[in-house]
Amino acid sequence: MKYIFVAGAPGSKWSSVCKNIYYSDSIDQTDASEDREYWHDASGQLDLMHIGAYFDPGMEFGDFFDNINKYTKEECETEFDRPFSGEGVRIIKSHVFAHHIDFLKDNWPDCPIVLVHRDNDACIGWWVRCGHFDITYPLYHKYYVNLKEMSKIIDDQNRDIVNAWKRYGGISPRNNRDLADILKINQPSEEYEQDYNLKDIGVKVI
Repeated sequence: MKYIFVAGAPGSKWSSVCKNIYYSDSIDQTDASEDREYWHDASGQLDLMHIGAYFDPGMEFGDFFDNINKYTKEECETEFDRPFSGEGVRIIKSHVFAHHIDFLKDNWPDCPIVLVHRDNDACIGWWVRCGHFDITYPLYHKYYVNLKEMSKIIDDQNRDIVNAWKRYGGISPRNNRDLADILKINQPSEEYEQDYNLKDIGVKVI
């Protein structure tokens, strides 16, 4: 298993799902840098919200991922690997993966896909609370444009995530410890704990 793919709409709290497995020593963390961090106090205290590379149109990586199904497996892997220089499993997170679950399953059948879901209104509300277009990493302006367009895109992404959730078998972990076990990666350190029910997050591994 070279990759863990993660799909979730903006505001789905998918970044927290990723962060709470990211510090497993099974994960290649060489995509992390100070330039790829975003801190905010939306939770009530200053917290690291975003870490490592994000892949989406208009972002640092994955500019073509809205049309990823038109590219070869080799071209995609070249882009997946660009932020990394180390060893271990690489977490590849893209909002627009929501529309390309079948493509990922067909081309990387041995790599799990983590679906993250919250209701549309909860997503847009949390994303706005976390900084909306003032978020410094990753940048949302080019593809998501404005709040009206962002709201529409969240609706579309969540629709396709729910469709994939229903069509594919899989396992829904209760927390990040379960998720690490399902992904067959080593557990992160004890300071990283996340209960998905308490955080109002739906997670499924397919």
